[in-house]
Amino acid sequence: MDEHLAFMELAEEQARIGRQEGGIPIGAALVVDGEVLGVGRNRRVQLGSAIRHGETDCLENVGRLPAATYHRATLYTTLSPCQMCAGTVLLYGIPRIVIGENRTFEASEQWLRANGVDVVVLDRPECVDLMTEFIAAEPALWNEDIGVEDPS
Repeated sequence: MDEHLAFMELAEEQARIGRQEGGIPIGAALVVDGEVLGVGRNRRVQLGSAIRHGETDCLENVGRLPAATYHRATLYTTLSPCQMCAGTVLLYGIPRIVIGENRTFEASEQWLRANGVDVVVLDRPECVDLMTEFIAAEPALWNEDIGVEDPS
């Protein structure tokens, strides 16, 4: 798990930046052959976007890559990915995803595994704390982000 620590810390830093900007604290990093190609954070609020989750923002920030590069990549994300982000992993053939935590949200790990993706869950308390505090403070925004109707 130590091999993943530095890359996950980059994703966590992005999550904290996103929260400071008024957004949702989810960050990501794309790594190929030990090199960080880019990072991103959930910027749905900041950009008024429907799809800029941490993972998709990271991939957008990296830009276009050849399929062979994606096929050697590892995507680090502070939170277990939603179906949209998992679908992006499958579309581009990213073989491994390393997840900071899946206690506060999990929707796609079984699907990823069933499609041959190596799913590693680190269960980092730092990631759990980020999301637990955010969900308690802004439940309506969280529900919007995951496509759940706000009960209030």
